[in-house]
Amino acid sequence: MTTHDDPRARDASVFPDPVYKETVLRPLFDGAKTHHVAGFRAIDRAHLVMLAETGILPRATAGRIARALAEIDAEIDPAGLSYDGTVEDFFFLIEAELKKRLPADDTGRLHTGRSRNDIDHTLFKLALKPKFDRLAAKLRALITAALGLAEREKATLIVAYTHGQPAQPTTFGHYLSAAIEVMLRDHERLVQARALLDLSPMGAAAITTSGFPLDRARVAHLLGFAAPLQNSYGCIAAIDYATATYSAVELVFLHLGRLIQDLQVWTAFEVGQLYVPNAFVQISSIMPQKRNPVPIEHLRHLASQTMARARIMRDIVHNTPFTDMNDAEGETNEAGYQAFATGERVLDLLAALLPALQVDGRRVAENIRRSCITITELADTLVRTEGLSFRTAHEIAADVARAVVAADGDLPRDGYAPFRSAFRQHAGREPQLNEAAFAEAVSPEHFVAVRERFGGPGPQALTSAIAGYRGALAAAELAATATAAREASAHHELDAAFADLMGAA
Repeated sequence: MTTHDDPRARDASVFPDPVYKETVLRPLFDGAKTHHVAGFRAIDRAHLVMLAETGILPRATAGRIARALAEIDAEIDPAGLSYDGTVEDFFFLIEAELKKRLPADDTGRLHTGRSRNDIDHTLFKLALKPKFDRLAAKLRALITAALGLAEREKATLIVAYTHGQPAQPTTFGHYLSAAIEVMLRDHERLVQARALLDLSPMGAAAITTSGFPLDRARVAHLLGFAAPLQNSYGCIAAIDYATATYSAVELVFLHLGRLIQDLQVWTAFEVGQLYVPNAFVQISSIMPQKRNPVPIEHLRHLASQTMARARIMRDIVHNTPFTDMNDAEGETNEAGYQAFATGERVLDLLAALLPALQVDGRRVAENIRRSCITITELADTLVRTEGLSFRTAHEIAADVARAVVAADGDLPRDGYAPFRSAFRQHAGREPQLNEAAFAEAVSPEHFVAVRERFGGPGPQALTSAIAGYRGALAAAELAATATAAREASAHHELDAAFADLMGAA
């Protein structure tokens, strides 16, 4: 062989190479028949209707193609197909089937003005939208469950922790409301990402649209999209719909993982402020006394799996060229779909578990007693009633807390004597606060009741907050219902337009 030999002249190989067939083409074909058959069908029909309506194809020609497509749908069950390498992929399978059923002059006309590039990204969006909508609906169901529990427990005391240590008393409803706010923000991020999924790439063709007078808005409408995505290069290259989708999904489960971790700690024997009922407890095979709330562990690892699977999509796209490429297509999308499968399990289980949880008031009261966590309100009360600076009041309160904890006492009952001593030492006089007023100031009920500021755990503030969360959730439900109705209407409109086309002479 010399350097002037042309290897193309000697190439006797036949597509596909058997290893390439098994390692790439078969998995892609199987993924298409599993996830994208309905999408292919809808795209073919919508594009064909548009070609006929714009006059790009004669109506009679479009009618013959429509009837052939209907025959393919009736005669071929994609689930029963096994990839044999005679065609490159599912798209070319449909092309081959059309060729069998159409006059030679009609063969290939359906592909006028389009490319596998715009088809592929439209397929991926069509596949993502229902998965995305189911996940969002399950998140709203979880928010509903959390709201019910927050309403039920809005006056139920718990210990709030900072840095892993008891910090202040609040209510379980107040704690849950913080988590609900995050869930609502996560849902809003899902909504924002969903808006990108709702823009159609069809009509972008390979890169630059087409010289044919395509009606991109009509195809977008028939496929249930809100509008076409504008820039044709971005339609096939940007793929920020995928990175935005999976970033939003990842954040949902990253944030839920923190809530789940608190549930794990708070149900531990040493803390015990949450009781998990028997329906969510498994026993030890050897230790008779064990009550293992293992659903919480499953929530934790499934949330982590979901987060990691969503992050795969962003990691794969990192440092890829800004162009159409396989890195963000079939198999990558199929890997991402797994995030929805595990994510739905997390949301369902957590929505069932939360309402079943109960606060163990005895353990909460004991933990409050042992930790002296109402002492902050003593300092605040001294500023308001005794006219002290907060720093002086803080020093008095700190001395009281140390004395009560050292004696393993109860702050409301045993704290007044060390309080008077500390007050005289730091303020140089007797306090005006008597023993009854002192006991009220350091009670956990009073601690919560006086915190009626915006966002606080006080009864009025928390009731107002929960009402606001319910309003936000109701608005989200209405928006989701409206989107579903619009897409269902488009589906019926496409069916009617295609049926009408099938009757064309």
